[in-house]
Amino acid sequence: MPAVTTGTSVVNYLRTGEGPGLVLVHGTGADGPVNWGPLIDRLGGRFTVVAPDLSGTRRTVDDGAPIHVGLLVEQVLAAAEAAGLSEFHLVGHSLGAVVALALAGSRPELVRSVTAHAPWARTDPWMAFQFDLWTRLLGHDRELLARLLQLTAMSERTLEARTAADFAQATAGFTGLLDGAEEGFARQARANAEVDITALLPGITAPTLIIASEQDRIVPPHHQREVAARIPGAELLVLPGGHGLPFEDPDLFFGTLLERLKAL
Repeated sequence: MPAVTTGTSVVNYLRTGEGPGLVLVHGTGADGPVNWGPLIDRLGGRFTVVAPDLSGTRRTVDDGAPIHVGLLVEQVLAAAEAAGLSEFHLVGHSLGAVVALALAGSRPELVRSVTAHAPWARTDPWMAFQFDLWTRLLGHDRELLARLLQLTAMSERTLEARTAADFAQATAGFTGLLDGAEEGFARQARANAEVDITALLPGITAPTLIIASEQDRIVPPHHQREVAARIPGAELLVLPGGHGLPFEDPDLFFGTLLERLKAL
């Protein structure tokens, strides 16, 4: 995959397909292909898709300084420009949704539409406490963090249906994703704790859809209601599921995004 240098970062990004520009921004602990592979497959090459790997992922290199939303916006913009996009649709999940909205509010002339799943406008004490717990657990035992994330990222319906073997397999999978990526995950978690994009939201002019998961225990739905209320003309859609909806129910999540993109 190609890479582009911006500031002190060398940003890895995926570019595929042809057509209108579509930039996909991943969430904490993921990367472009992990977060968005199923959607890219469903698009069938009908968009020029760009999916950058943000600071904190394995394939993007930077100076190790604290991560902040402004830095991540710069990285997304650099990848889009390097890929030849002069304007584009934006889709983001979790931290990626925050970054997408911040980009749309600061550079509205570039953005044709925004679809943001599980964003928040400003980190409150509840969320800050949670993100601090993530970093403390990660420093002690990454399997403990994997267990916590499994319990908080999925909905009650999904957890109720799991067997003991399912829990063990998912815990092993989460733990494996964190292996060797502890510092990057911790840096992104600290960035989560510092989010405040409230001043940028009123500047968004592109058609905007905010998606909430009704059983999201990581970024509860009242945050999405607040974000939608701060963006002129934004729509709010509530789907069944938890914060990890892209992985919990990929048919529902990516099917919803595909229908949205077809309608634009």
